[in-house]
Amino acid sequence: MDKQRRNTKKYSFRQPDLKELRSLTSYVLDPLEFKARHGKLLSILATQVDEGLMSVLVQFYDPLYRCFTFPDFQLLPTLEEYAYLVGIPILDQLSFSGLERVPSSQEIADLLHIDESIVGAYMTTKGGIQGLPSDFLIAQATMYAKAMSEDAFEAIFVLLIYGLVLFPKIDNFVDVNAIRIFSTLNPVPTLLGDTYFSLHMRNVNGGGTIVCCLPLLYKWFISHLPHTLAFKENKGCLRWSTRLMSLTNDDIFWYNRVYDGVQIINSCGEFSNVPLLGTYGGINYNPVLARRQLGFPLKDKPNNVLLEGVFFQEGKDPQNLKGRMVHAWRKIHRKGRKELGPKNCIALEPYTSWVRRIAYEYRMPYDHPRPTPMVMVGPSTLPNQGVEELRDEDRSRAWVIDELDDVVTSLLPQSSRFWKRKYDRLAKEKADMEAAYEREVKRLRAAYLPVSRDLDDCF
Repeated sequence: MDKQRRNTKKYSFRQPDLKELRSLTSYVLDPLEFKARHGKLLSILATQVDEGLMSVLVQFYDPLYRCFTFPDFQLLPTLEEYAYLVGIPILDQLSFSGLERVPSSQEIADLLHIDESIVGAYMTTKGGIQGLPSDFLIAQATMYAKAMSEDAFEAIFVLLIYGLVLFPKIDNFVDVNAIRIFSTLNPVPTLLGDTYFSLHMRNVNGGGTIVCCLPLLYKWFISHLPHTLAFKENKGCLRWSTRLMSLTNDDIFWYNRVYDGVQIINSCGEFSNVPLLGTYGGINYNPVLARRQLGFPLKDKPNNVLLEGVFFQEGKDPQNLKGRMVHAWRKIHRKGRKELGPKNCIALEPYTSWVRRIAYEYRMPYDHPRPTPMVMVGPSTLPNQGVEELRDEDRSRAWVIDELDDVVTSLLPQSSRFWKRKYDRLAKEKADMEAAYEREVKRLRAAYLPVSRDLDDCF
């Protein structure tokens, strides 16, 4: 790797104060029913973001390929991964374009199950966009919760999460874009669009404030980190820059079995990749680079046509990209096992060599220490599949328990004996799974490591 590093950029993140919003979770009577209706919003709301980790991660954003480029691998958030983390499916339509008309006070009142005159009285304009103050909505949610009016409370509470967490724009304000997206119940394409747009815009401008759903981006990234890096104590007091630069292709947790039957949204309409419209403008991303994250192999350098980039800011669209993107989402092209072959979650040498060359030419933002893999495994070939499948199943189950831990410990009333017993049982099951996982990994290593060494001699 070239010893010369590229300059790091100064980023900050919009992180609203969520204390009052989080306090409303005590009024959620049944978290599992809430999840069935609204997805994993409670888990996202409860997420505590490590801003130090995120400040380092964004330095790896590659504006040319719309991904995070590391010394020998790439990672990029996908529609399918965001849909799983949010717990809301992607509908076969674009959820938001910005071309929708502003909803009337009566329509908003009907959506929230409250009186129209109240909405009309508090509707205001900030930063050139209409919306409702969050303190008004929090007061309304509290009032309806105490009155046991569950429909009104849930509607207002969920809208607050959409406005302050999923689509933060103006502090203490829920704008009409968040209301529009909430009404469609199809937020995932817009969430991913805002993520890529903000990362790209700030990178091109040399830094600045990244405005997107930071808890979701954080949850996505740590889902790919090895357990020993993401969840264990940093006993060596190493900086995140050193810890991430030490990661290699073999350390990443690539694939979750929850995506086994998922059809990848590979392209839309005339575009060779996937166009995304966010609340600030439009951009596209390259699913072809993320196939390993969804279980399929990465064999070679992708065709340049599949990596063609488009980008525009809201109000600055001379090529009418917005209209073309809206039209493209009427024809979604998906791919699965039939088109991409069996799932084996590997990266072949031609692709890896291409990534190394990109990393060398683009330069890394930090010094590249001698790789110190967090988990010792063999090459990504068939002898290692036993370990990988075990990690998939274990991490899939552990992730569910981690989310329940978040909900139980951070959101539910601590006086509830039922939830205390449920939490204790889940914590014990989690500990037992981790211990069983470690034992099984040691057994599989002992069985396959000699074979892996023999294979190394063949390449």
